[in-house]
Amino acid sequence: MNVERSRISRRQSVAGLSVLGLSGLLLPAAYAQHKAQPKHQETTGVGIHAAEVKDDDIFQFALNLEYMEAEFYLRATTGRGIDDSDAGPEAARVVGGHEANFQKPEIREFVEELAENELAHVRFYRKTLGRTAVSRPAIDFDAGFKAAAQAAGLPADFDPFADDMSVLLGGMLFEDVGVTAYAGAAPLIKSKEFVEAAAGILAVEAYHMGMARSQLYLMGEKAWNTANAISDARDQVDGGQDKDQGIRMNGKANVVPSTPDAIAFRRTPQEVLHIVYLTEKQGVSKGGFYPNGMNGVLKST
Repeated sequence: MNVERSRISRRQSVAGLSVLGLSGLLLPAAYAQHKAQPKHQETTGVGIHAAEVKDDDIFQFALNLEYMEAEFYLRATTGRGIDDSDAGPEAARVVGGHEANFQKPEIREFVEELAENELAHVRFYRKTLGRTAVSRPAIDFDAGFKAAAQAAGLPADFDPFADDMSVLLGGMLFEDVGVTAYAGAAPLIKSKEFVEAAAGILAVEAYHMGMARSQLYLMGEKAWNTANAISDARDQVDGGQDKDQGIRMNGKANVVPSTPDAIAFRRTPQEVLHIVYLTEKQGVSKGGFYPNGMNGVLKST
């Protein structure tokens, strides 16, 4: 298909937004949530022992999220999503999304490049996984963003495909979490080739988010407040630890979210799934942007 197409805590920012934190493209973090836990009991946080998780399981998880990222950016730039040939033989329906009314040509060009990258990621994972590659799961942008807007106290007609700022904010929901999830995958991936691929994709996702956060910051106070609300909401839904940062902190720009050592935060698969399913409950295997859940082994909070 041719595409034309204090620093850690900010909970005082607008709270209550139980929203998605997707990418396109998320690899699960596969390390125990409790470091003191005996090694033989170590799990990914989804009821699966870390030792049992295979590299293919991690890439399947990532593919589910890359499907959503590619669908989001393609719809924003072209008005249509992934071609059937790239979605898998049992691809489910995608609801919502339309071509955005971009006001600045450079922002459109940025987002077109994101769409191309995310589609390339889908194709890479499908090629690498071969016949075991999962098909695109059901994705519902309408219901997902409606629930997010309601939880946030945003206007009921909030449309992430409306314009430049809206598309970048929608993408931010995905990309920041993707970076933290890829960073968390490192302890589990066994194949050197898979580690190299994951590192390369992590770098691309980080480039994406650096662009989006920078452009949002330049858009002024409305963008700062909304982006910070999204960040704070992800922290509230993904668990007890503070693993997120807005684009403005301590009265100045915060383009690079990181620990005090300038290291990217890591998220477990469970934390990622809490965000994309829009739930704080344990043992949930569908909801939010994935009305029927993800496809593959790693699918339950």
